[in-house]
Amino acid sequence: MKGNEAIAEAAIRAGADAYFGYPITPQSEIMEYLALEECYKRTGMVLLQAESEIAAINMVYGAASTGKKAITSSSSPGISLKMEGISYLAGSELPCVIVNVVRAGPGLGAIQPSQADYFQATKGGGHGDYRLIVLAPASVQEMSDFVKLGFDLAFKYRNPVMILSDGLIGQMMEKVELFDQVPRNTEINEEWAATGKNLNKKRITITSLDLDPLKMEQHNYHLQEKYKEISEKEVRYELLDHEDADYLIIAYGSSARISQKAIKLARKKGIKVGLIRPITLFPFPSKIIADFATKVKGMLAVELSAGQMVEDVRLAVEGKVKVEHYGRLGGAIHSPEDVLAGLINKFSL
Repeated sequence: MKGNEAIAEAAIRAGADAYFGYPITPQSEIMEYLALEECYKRTGMVLLQAESEIAAINMVYGAASTGKKAITSSSSPGISLKMEGISYLAGSELPCVIVNVVRAGPGLGAIQPSQADYFQATKGGGHGDYRLIVLAPASVQEMSDFVKLGFDLAFKYRNPVMILSDGLIGQMMEKVELFDQVPRNTEINEEWAATGKNLNKKRITITSLDLDPLKMEQHNYHLQEKYKEISEKEVRYELLDHEDADYLIIAYGSSARISQKAIKLARKKGIKVGLIRPITLFPFPSKIIADFATKVKGMLAVELSAGQMVEDVRLAVEGKVKVEHYGRLGGAIHSPEDVLAGLINKFSL
């Protein structure tokens, strides 16, 4: 399947109640697949093409407010339009899954792959002190798996989850082992959900607004405690060839796939290189990266950007080891040979 198709099929199989979206390259196949699969006939799942990205994210807000599993997807400029709604979702503590199949920017940019939305996804993007749980798939298999995981985490912490992919993984085709269908839950089991007037139940109001600054402050403290818990319990990463490594590449998503081949090329030249692949970008695997700061001679952050994740790597190591960046911009994709050359040049090997 294509990565985008795997996302769509996984949404059906994860028991999603609704998808609200708007077409934009390179993620339009998600909505197209859901339409062709007639997801409503399969599970009762609602599919609606909204009039805009702004409308789509506010429809997600409405559906999530009733305790339903809602998902949306877009690509970079479209995600920017959704940012106000995403901040509202986080402020109201509503669970949902948001997919960003990243394309090159800034502005309209190009339709080729990029990872330049890292700051937007991990540092807020919208207004206020909030965080998204951010999952970074590196394969079509993970595009499928992370939809189910995303819903699980979203409801566990009552927080939006973003699957931060890119045009390369969205458009590439690989074999996928699909998980079994999860029955769509037609009952509302969430105590916090707004389900209409019920004389036997307390009134539920879903809002991110509180005009009392002291109450708003306490709500913010509550959110920060939740993000701290997520940081302690939900860090995910993958290690490769790290046991004897003199140098480490830090890369996620498609850059990690490309870097795996670069590591093989480096070891043929006698350069011992390993890989740390962050799977969660928030929470970021800072501790494991810090653990290697005194064990290796250098770290290279490989990204399809001008250098965004590299800032978190540098924060993690606290100056204990040299950290360099290698990236391509504007939709250009690095090759394994490019990454190896970058490593050799940055560290004068």
